[in-house]
Amino acid sequence: MSGLFSALSRSLMLTLFLETVFFLLCGKRDKKDLLLCWLLNLLTNPAVVLLYWLADFFGLGGPAAVLLLEAAAIAVEGWGYRQYGRTLMRPFLFSLAVNLFSYGAGCWINGR
Repeated sequence: MSGLFSALSRSLMLTLFLETVFFLLCGKRDKKDLLLCWLLNLLTNPAVVLLYWLADFFGLGGPAAVLLLEAAAIAVEGWGYRQYGRTLMRPFLFSLAVNLFSYGAGCWINGR
């Protein structure tokens, strides 16, 4: 169980860092939108990691599970950006881009 908690905390911290970097690289400076980014990730990241861990535990992990879970996170975050974002002109595109960036960078950092 401690492995799960370690994975949850590492994944969340890395995601928050990477998505903050992406946010700033995109020229976004609105503090409330950055806070929204963090809050949405506090909602989606632990859920994705936990559900993937459970899928893997039951032998259902793999690329299809990753794709499904990431698509769900992109949809939820895109909806959140659309509803509550202040400066994000294309919220679902931003959600897709920021998640591709953080997932890809995470894979690269972890050597996958």
